[in-house]
This record gives sequence, C-alpha cells and structure tokens, in this order.
Amino acid sequence: MPLWFAFVLAIGGGAVYDAGFPARDWWPLAFVGLGMILIALIGRSARSAALLGYLAGAAFYLLQVSWTSLYLGPVPWVALSLFESVFFMLGCLAISLAYRWVQRAWPTRLGRLGLLPVVVGGLWTAREAVSNVWPYGGFAWGRAALSQSESPFASLVAWVGISGLTFVMVWLVALIIECWRVADMRALARTVIAVGAATLVLVVPAWPATTSGTVSVGAVQGNGPAGYFDGAAPGDVMNAQITETTPLIGKKLDLVVWPEGSADIDPTRNGQSAAELDYLSRNLDAPMIVGTITHRDGKYFNTSLLWKAGRGAVDYYDKKHPVPFGEYVPDRSFWEPFAPDLLGLIQRQYTPGTRPNVFDVNGVKAGVSICFDIVDDGLLTDMMHGGAQLIVAQTNNADFGTTEENVQQLAIARLRAIESARSIVNISTVGTSQIIGPDGRTIVAAPAYKPEAMVAAVPLGTTTTPGVLFAQSIEWLVAGLGLAGLLIAAFAAGSSSRRPPSPRRDHSSRHGSMNRA
Repeated sequence: MPLWFAFVLAIGGGAVYDAGFPARDWWPLAFVGLGMILIALIGRSARSAALLGYLAGAAFYLLQVSWTSLYLGPVPWVALSLFESVFFMLGCLAISLAYRWVQRAWPTRLGRLGLLPVVVGGLWTAREAVSNVWPYGGFAWGRAALSQSESPFASLVAWVGISGLTFVMVWLVALIIECWRVADMRALARTVIAVGAATLVLVVPAWPATTSGTVSVGAVQGNGPAGYFDGAAPGDVMNAQITETTPLIGKKLDLVVWPEGSADIDPTRNGQSAAELDYLSRNLDAPMIVGTITHRDGKYFNTSLLWKAGRGAVDYYDKKHPVPFGEYVPDRSFWEPFAPDLLGLIQRQYTPGTRPNVFDVNGVKAGVSICFDIVDDGLLTDMMHGGAQLIVAQTNNADFGTTEENVQQLAIARLRAIESARSIVNISTVGTSQIIGPDGRTIVAAPAYKPEAMVAAVPLGTTTTPGVLFAQSIEWLVAGLGLAGLLIAAFAAGSSSRRPPSPRRDHSSRHGSMNRA
C-alpha cells in the first residue's frame, strides 16, 4: 500500500486499539486495532516500520494513559507515552522484519499460515514482556490481554496467563491476515481456517474454579479526600473510613478491609489512630486489613496492616512495586533537572517491600496487593505459592478523578480473579470498588465517588490454575519462539539470497551448433 496510507492505518490502528480497552469496553476493537497496525507494517523498510511503530504506539499510549495529566498537566503524560512508544517501535520493527524474512525463508503455505503468525505473536509478547519489567520495574499497562476482561476470551487467562492471552490474540489476528494475503487459496479454505482458529480458541472451557466455604467480608469505600491535591487535614481520610465502617457494627463479619492509605495517620506510631482501629476491630468482632504509610529505619513504605483489637498490627506487608516517578524518583539527581517543579512534589522516596504478600486471617490465607502491585505477574504467583484463598486489592484512585484509570485497574483485577481462580476484594478510597468472584463475575459493587460499605460472602478458592503455575514459562516460551523464529528466518533468508544460481545448460548454443552441423 502507499506509505501515506500505511501512516494513516498505523495511527488509526493505535487509536482503535485503545478503544478496545476500558472504559469503552468495545473489546472487539482491540483485534481490529491490532490488525490495522500489523497490516501497516507489511512490506515496509526498516526505517518506515520503525516510524510507523512509533506513531502507532504514541497514538495508543497518549489515549490509554491520558489520566496521568489530570492534576500534573501534560508533561508526565506526554513523557510516559512517548517513552513507552519506543518499546512499541522496536516491537513493530521486529515484526516488520519477520514479515519480510519469514515469508522469504519459508514461502510455502505452511510457513505463511503455520509459522509466521506464531513469530508475529511471539514478538509482540516479547515486546510487552520487556516493557513490563524494565526500566525501574517497567510499566505493564496497556498489555493486549487487558482489553479482554469482559470478553469471551477472558477465561483463557486461567490456562495461559496474561502474556499467553496476549500471544493468542496477536497470533489469531496475524493468522487471519495471512489467510487473506495468501493468493493461491480458495475463499472457502481461507474462511474455514480463519473461523476454525477463532472457534478453537473460544471453545476452550473455563477453568473449573472450585471453592470451599466462604468468609463474610466488609469492604469500606469511605470517599474521603484522599487525592494529593485535595488539601485534606491529617486524619480526614481515616475519619471518612470510620464514618462508613461504623454501621457495620453488629453484622457478622470475618474480615473488614480498608483501601490503600486509608489510615492516613500511621497507627503503629500514633496512639489515637491505634485506639480508633482497636475500637472498630473490637466492636466489629473482626480483624481489619488497613492501608497506611509507615516509616521504619529511616525509610518510607506503602504498607498494609493486619490489625486485631488489643494486639495491634499482627502482620504487615509493604508494597513491592512502588510506582517510579509517582511514589519515588529513581536516580533523582539525573531526572529532577528535567522537571524540577513536578518531581519536587514527590518528597517521600517509598522503598520496595520484601515481606510475603499473604496474611493469615484467623486461618484464612488472604493475598494482599497494593495498587500497582496488581499488574505484576510475579506477585500473583507469590500469593498462590503462599496459599492465598482470596485476594485483597487495595488502591487509591483519588488522584485520577473520574478518568479511565480506575476502570482500567478494575479490569486488571477482574482478569487476576479469573487467572488465579480466586475472589478479589478490589477496594478503593473513591472507586471503582467491587468484590469479584473467582469466575470474574461481580458479587457486589460500590458506586464511584460515593461512600459505601460492601458486605458479601466471599468464596474461598482451592485450585491452582495452569495460568498461575506456568505463566512465566509460557511467556518465555512464546517470546522465545518469536525471537528464535525471527533470527532463524534472517539467517535462512540471508543464505538463500547469497546462494549462487543453479547452473543451466545453454540450449541456444546447442541448437546453434546443431544448425551449423
């Protein structure tokens, strides 16, 4: 296609790809956007492919993370989007080379339909895998699979994990494109292969999320002034939580959960704050999981406390995945001169935690995730190894208002519930808060930006899914297939281009000699 049209397709593809994510939830558009981007890359030079990939990535991320500009303005939003677009560009460049080399090395139908889509899907997954963890712990937002929390494809995460679902999505789109591109096939054969592949993926049964018993959980969304610029006085957020928790007294509860940072005066160092939690825990006759900020050994931690009346904090977990440039500034002396006013707002340097992310709540094992922890595949695996029977996901979305961030995070929590076959208590200071069952269905929800106390009998999971057990292995496998396929194709294509042509007998000379004879 003309280069100008490829640019339109790539930029439009990035925007359409974003429309498949929450809050729009038009999940089929994620497949359409992927297809538009892949088609734009076919047949392009390395330079054109890199530029196309960068523009597609920028169009996607500028829409996907626009919520970062709500209070801090355009600088962090644009900087994050353009930086992540570099990874998008490198992935697209590799995919464009795969389209060139794989079909040159293996031009048969088997190569085009069997091998090429696997390589393309593997390369897309490899790009996500790198950007998920590097640099500074990575940024695992906007992975292809995260668009599918409400789709029929969501159940696949229990079998193959988040990265595995990303691979399946891109593989399927790439296969459909190749069915359309291969010239020497009848229309019926193309249709059968494309429809058959989609059907094969969709008929995989949901993982049998078996449960054993329930616990009665109260999850409190206080709707206090928890935003960075809300101008709250110390204790305002906690008072809002207390006000909404008090009506739960008298209900039969096994556990009460508060959001991230909800005890804004650290009860481990403040007697009045500790007394308030003691009063609630005693009268509720239930332990509490409460978010706060702790200061120990000269370091700050984003902490979740397991609090019991008369005993105080009997266990605690420190957030293992604090947000770079949000909760701390890595390499501050290098980065701060670029945006001193913005980075100067981040005074506390939160330290990553090292403690296990599972609490024993009167014999029930509860995995604990604090905000950005929910995107980390490894932390989910750690919970399951720790025997978690349910997951408590605490967060504070107040800094993002009514933007798409809170529903994007809720979608991740929903997929984590399906992936782990565990119920998730997703509790925010302001919303969106829900208690989600191990099959991904909402048990109870709280309206955003309204105080609400959710109460539900939460099923306890008992099985460990393949998606959790083999998530990292699946990611390594499919990413390795993509990278290995690209390298082998490059070598094979290069060898074929350097191979001397087969010798041919000069028939014209022979005929000339015969004529002369």
